[in-house]
Amino acid sequence: MPTDTESPNMSAPATPGTPAPLFPSLRVDSLSYDRKAVQNCGKCLPVDSWMSPHSCVTVFPKPDVSLTRKLGAEFVGTFILIFFATAAPIVNQKYDGAETLIGNAGCAGLAVMIVILSTGHISGAHLNPSLTLAFAVLRHFPWIQVPAYIAAQVSASICASFALKGLFHPYLSGGVTVPSVTVSTVQAFFLEFVISFNLLFVVTAVAKDTRAVGELAGIAVGATVMLNILVAGPATGASMNPVRTLGPAVAAGNYKQIWIYLVAPTAGAISGAAVYTSVKLSDDVDPTTPRPARSFRRG
Repeated sequence: MPTDTESPNMSAPATPGTPAPLFPSLRVDSLSYDRKAVQNCGKCLPVDSWMSPHSCVTVFPKPDVSLTRKLGAEFVGTFILIFFATAAPIVNQKYDGAETLIGNAGCAGLAVMIVILSTGHISGAHLNPSLTLAFAVLRHFPWIQVPAYIAAQVSASICASFALKGLFHPYLSGGVTVPSVTVSTVQAFFLEFVISFNLLFVVTAVAKDTRAVGELAGIAVGATVMLNILVAGPATGASMNPVRTLGPAVAAGNYKQIWIYLVAPTAGAISGAAVYTSVKLSDDVDPTTPRPARSFRRG
């Protein structure tokens, strides 16, 4: 007969014929892990979280990536994006419309997608000063790193543009984003605002909301870039990015209405990120109910 001194946590006898568990005190369910439900106590660091007697065993520390590595990845990623997104309209001009609007959109969208998938885990793959500022304003990114990120993006854009100038001179003007004669300054401004709003609404959803399917971030953002270029490309060049305009403008010496491409994307980016942040589901809708991590691979 059991006594009061027996442990209350003693498990019931196993059913005859049932093998004993390999690790009776440990149960791991990969589908029950929720990134947002796990709260950081603020005491865990990447090293001492495993050594301290008060460690939070449920907190998974992020890999420590130095700022130098982040800036290197941001420079390379922005260089790739500007080079290919600008090269497509240049080739289109040089070879009498060989790329077409769909080709221009596809080239830029694919460039964004491959850079996000290849460097997103290192630097976040901002590739865009407007995105960096929007994330900083909404406290998704530290302000102290903003100047360094923007410097890397601007320098990469200028380097990529002069590389294109050396390769395709004198056709660099085809890659400069300037408003078409068919749209007014006001129309060009609001068109850039709207497509930048659309871009950052999607980026914030897939990059900063843990309910989104993380592996689809690059595809979703690349598709958004393609959609924006198909709509706004003939009118404004569909920049969505100050350095997409600044680098080619410096290399070609064409600064026509460049203020539109510096102000409108930034205003649209901040607005788009803010709107998604305001409409997304609250983090504490039902904190007692575990939610499976959404994954493209897991379905």
